[in-house]
Amino acid sequence: MADTALLIIDMQVGNFSESNPICNGKELLAKEKSLIAKGRAAQIPIFYVQNNGGSGDPDEYSIPGWKIHPSITPVKGDVIVQKQTPDAFYKTNLHLELESRGIKRLVIAGLQTEYCVDTTCRRAFSLGYNVILVKDAHSTWNSSLLSAQQIINHHNHVLGSFFVDLRRQEEIKFSSGH
Repeated sequence: MADTALLIIDMQVGNFSESNPICNGKELLAKEKSLIAKGRAAQIPIFYVQNNGGSGDPDEYSIPGWKIHPSITPVKGDVIVQKQTPDAFYKTNLHLELESRGIKRLVIAGLQTEYCVDTTCRRAFSLGYNVILVKDAHSTWNSSLLSAQQIINHHNHVLGSFFVDLRRQEEIKFSSGH
């Protein structure tokens, strides 16, 4: 679909630390890899959002953990957008890059469910994009109140009730409009 792009959020090495594992990290990487492969096969633009974390953060700018995970490395023609807040549109060139390509539909996956994924989905909706959130291809960590899976389920429910269309990774078929 010429008006569709895949948006991969914060899939950076530092977020996959063995000492503080992300919920379902290996499965998440496999799903991201599959989405990217499907997007490339359909010649869908792939956008990587890369967080520039602060000092001491696992994704601190320019340290090894800041790099995009090697299992889903961008290739020539992919767009990498640098951000410093949970909103991938705030003070970035993302909206201009999408507009310049005539993108109207975004398929979103990545990290972190309750921050960057949630905020970017809501902002994309507010900007008029048709947003598809891949409900089994975003993740987070346990909090002091909720398990990671509870956080993921809650955000799928809330976002899916108004802001996004929810799809499982295997349901994404770029060539047929999903």
